[in-house]
Amino acid sequence: MIVTRGFTGRSRAEERDPRLPPGQYDAGDSWPVLSAEVTPDLAAADWSFRVDGLVAEERTWSWEEAHTLPRSGYEGDIHCVTSWSKFGVRFGGVSLDTFLELARPLPSATHAVAYAHTGYTANLPLSDLTGGRAWIAWEFGDEPLEPGHGGPARLVVPHLYFWKSVKWIAGLRLLDHDEPGFWEQNGYHARGNPWHEERYAGD
Repeated sequence: MIVTRGFTGRSRAEERDPRLPPGQYDAGDSWPVLSAEVTPDLAAADWSFRVDGLVAEERTWSWEEAHTLPRSGYEGDIHCVTSWSKFGVRFGGVSLDTFLELARPLPSATHAVAYAHTGYTANLPLSDLTGGRAWIAWEFGDEPLEPGHGGPARLVVPHLYFWKSVKWIAGLRLLDHDEPGFWEQNGYHARGNPWHEERYAGD
């Protein structure tokens, strides 16, 4: 006997986009603006990025200095802990590897705290920030990154939930231990891997 799809229904494997991690939905053309803080009035001329802590040379780059570094970018998908995912995004800026190569992390450095010009923080293993996995981005789709989405520049760590991609990024402090950031102190998971659904502490 031939069983048609109309009789059995579409299988769950066929319905779900394989690009979606568990518990996520496709946000389509929308990009929700979600922030723990009020969007700052931060001009590009006043923006800077610093790498300090367990490094051979603490370094700070102005907007102009950061733009002299080799350009790099990310094209792919992003995922928010609030359950939306956005496919085929494009961020332009500089690979975080470039900044770290100039600051030269010490062998004892294992983790980092990313901090914003507003004071917001997020913790990340250093291994999640190196090897072409993270960027300092100031463009989205070839346009300047809007302030509500972290402009003039934000951290982009696309393989983790997007609360780790700190808006209005000001710097990275390298440590020899894990130090929870804002959301991690308030019950979120220490790492935040979307494919493992690491949303909250204990997941």
